[in-house]
Amino acid sequence: MITSYLTHPDIALHDMGSHHPESPMRLEAIRAKLMLSGLLQQTMQSEPGPATRLQLERVHAPDYLSALDAQRPQSGLHQLDSDTRMGPHSLDAAALGAGAAVRGVDLVCGNRADNVFCAVRPPGHHAERSLAMGFCFYNNVAVAAAHARAVHGIERIAILDFDVHQGNGTLDIFHDDPAILICSSYQEAFYPWRYLTGDWPNIVNTPLAAGTGSLGFRNAVEREWLPALERHRPQLVLLSSGFDAHRDDPLGQLALDHEDFYWVTTLAMDIARRHAGGRLVSVLEGGYHLKTLPVSVEAHLTALLGQPYSP
Repeated sequence: MITSYLTHPDIALHDMGSHHPESPMRLEAIRAKLMLSGLLQQTMQSEPGPATRLQLERVHAPDYLSALDAQRPQSGLHQLDSDTRMGPHSLDAAALGAGAAVRGVDLVCGNRADNVFCAVRPPGHHAERSLAMGFCFYNNVAVAAAHARAVHGIERIAILDFDVHQGNGTLDIFHDDPAILICSSYQEAFYPWRYLTGDWPNIVNTPLAAGTGSLGFRNAVEREWLPALERHRPQLVLLSSGFDAHRDDPLGQLALDHEDFYWVTTLAMDIARRHAGGRLVSVLEGGYHLKTLPVSVEAHLTALLGQPYSP
């Protein structure tokens, strides 16, 4: 398997404060762990460029993008909501994150990689068409999906989101689009409290009770996601890979283990193999425990490389 690993050093310039959980240390911890295990050296590493305005406007309202630009501070932090702050370099980092997702699509659609992991931040799946929230400014997987359709002619796409929080931004952008199947597992009755009710043929919401562990998660995914994915037959699989459903993560109350992230990744890869020529792009979303996040990403990357996992 050729797995591409996309990240950029300038992403570290986005910093929402010393006590904010979405910190530059997240990517530093991941890189250190993957270097130590030798997995990073087995990937094809490169740096993405930023997403263009055209690429962002395929999923975000132009007025929203202009308003974000106008709020960019010259120094310090500008508060967008109770937990989302913008610094002088935040939008640059966000553009690199969306750009990584775009480059990932180009790599798999151009047969230059089997799959891709985008080690980026800020996360993106809470960013709606016209709203920044939940640490997110641009919706990375949505930008990638729109790019795949516009540039590569991909007609059917599946977005699988296993973050502890529902990917409300992705739902906001695509909830009436039959070409995009969205499967989102998350802790029920939990942030962001949006799009929890409603019936859309292309949305599979999979709420999980607080405390749900491996068996409950795996049973729900097999029961609810697999039939929808088989019907949809996606030509590209995108992952919103949130690792904050781990039992040790401070931002949620689900109880998954590292092995569950390996398992759901291999499931997604099987869908991609059977319907999409193996084309799969994974984009980092949540995961805020600096000791368990790197180990979870290690399990995820081990699966992407097609290797067995030994905890």
